[in-house]
Amino acid sequence: MNSLFLLGLVGALILVSGAAWPEGKDVNHPAKSVKNWLFALGALFMLTYSLLGYLQGETIFFVLLQSLAVVASILMMLNVRDDIDTPIIAVIGLGLIVYSLYLFEGYQTVFFVLGLSGIGMGYAFQTGTIRRELALTLGSIMVAFFSYLEASMIFMWLNIFFAIFSGYYLTKSINR
Repeated sequence: MNSLFLLGLVGALILVSGAAWPEGKDVNHPAKSVKNWLFALGALFMLTYSLLGYLQGETIFFVLLQSLAVVASILMMLNVRDDIDTPIIAVIGLGLIVYSLYLFEGYQTVFFVLGLSGIGMGYAFQTGTIRRELALTLGSIMVAFFSYLEASMIFMWLNIFFAIFSGYYLTKSINR
């Protein structure tokens, strides 16, 4: 097991912990939420992992994904209103879609772009909402499929578990 794999594994475990962590009902600011800190810290770890992986010949797409996740985490932690952060994430996501299509490596790029947009929106939406959990669930499923096609097992398993936990919280939110 090399140090890059270990970095990715730690980042993935932090993100999965964030996905599994229950939403705090009494949290009055996103920066006071353990779940959000796990998301933000995990995104930073995975950005570092994907950058180092890219320097070793891996795909650039995971760097794009994690860059959006870091930006979305910053917006989330700053408690930027949905009517402001959603357009910001949408514009960044659209820019990344255009760039991804420019770098087009095959049909799997479309799965990446859809997943990237969903996860970014999920990060930015208010905690405890159906639309946040739906965006995270669908985005994670798309990125898991993309990761499978790219043979990136850390990102594949990270997003499978992330989709499971996000789907669980989605179901829980719907049934309230």
